[in-house]
Amino acid sequence: MRTRHATLPGDEIDMQYNPKIHHRYSIRLKGYNYSQEGAYFITICVQQKKCLFGTIKNAKIQLNNLGKVVAEEWRKTLDLRDYLKLDAWVVMPNHFHGIIQIEKESSVEKESISSDKNIEKFGKPVSGSIPSIIRSFKSAVTKRFNEVRQTPGGKLWQRNYWEHVIRNETELKHFREYIINNPAHWKLDKLFR
Repeated sequence: MRTRHATLPGDEIDMQYNPKIHHRYSIRLKGYNYSQEGAYFITICVQQKKCLFGTIKNAKIQLNNLGKVVAEEWRKTLDLRDYLKLDAWVVMPNHFHGIIQIEKESSVEKESISSDKNIEKFGKPVSGSIPSIIRSFKSAVTKRFNEVRQTPGGKLWQRNYWEHVIRNETELKHFREYIINNPAHWKLDKLFR
């Protein structure tokens, strides 16, 4: 991939994309099909880990208006995609945790998710995949955030997100408990500010 960088006004040079220099590398599992059935634990952080969504009081999250927007848009994720199931989730003061499950039931859908064309590649989103779902969610929240704050083009989220493919019921139970207990453990959280 080539990118164009300006050195001086009107003076551009071609530069080859280099992930070591540009820090644009994927943290996803290489070759994994993120549009296949399964459960995924997601964490999305606010830019610079600023506490913008509310506060923790008495071990419970008290969402402000922006935090309520995050919750509304997460629920809309389910409304927009009938093949999803939202499991446990929580909006924290400066991040979001959720478990999302892809449940594609028809044999046509099952056949289509097994092909290489459904493996996410840099710059080539796959419809219905976890990266596409999270990208849409982050975009919808950011758009509403910028409308309220009147900051067109302002950044809300960190560039990427963290995900874990949940492999069995034991892991699912562990992540559910982690999400449910996250507000009570806020002061011990590595994202605590």
